[in-house]
Amino acid sequence: MKAAVDATKCNAYGTCAEICPSVFQLDEWGYAAVVGDGTVPDEALESARAALADCPEKAITLTD
Repeated sequence: MKAAVDATKCNAYGTCAEICPSVFQLDEWGYAAVVGDGTVPDEALESARAALADCPEKAITLTD
C-alpha cells in the first residue's frame, strides 16, 4: 500500500504525523509529507488508515 498527501489540501494540523510517524512527517512549516516513497509497512497499516480518517482536510490517500 502507498500513502500520498495532497499538499494543496493540507493545512498543517499534523495529526497524521502524530498518529502514524513511520509513514507521515512534517516539513519545516508543519505541512505533511510521506516518508520515503510513501510505502506503508504492514505493521503501520492500521495507523495509516487512522491518519486518513482523522485528516480534517481529507488530504491523504491510500492506494494498493
